[in-house]
Amino acid sequence: MNNLKLVLPILFLALASLMMSCGSGTTDKTQETQEVSKDGPEYTSAFICPMYCAGSGGDKMGICHDCGMDYIANKKAKKATDSHDGHDHSGHDHSGHNHSH
Repeated sequence: MNNLKLVLPILFLALASLMMSCGSGTTDKTQETQEVSKDGPEYTSAFICPMYCAGSGGDKMGICHDCGMDYIANKKAKKATDSHDGHDHSGHDHSGHNHSH
């Protein structure tokens, strides 16, 4: 009986401690969200890792050095044909376009 008086409070404290450490399952909304810069090669290269691993990506197909996945074509990558430099602007209508050169 003497052992029971000692074991019950310890068991109660252990159970209460476990319940408090688990929390209510909600996250703290006050934590700052880390912003991800999308200027790196993992976002801007012609071929990118589907997982956007830091420092991955390149100008040709390859394999990500970090996760091992095959690169995919980046549909958002700026192509050389996106620029109006290097061609003659005479002979076609540019109304509505801003071509400040």
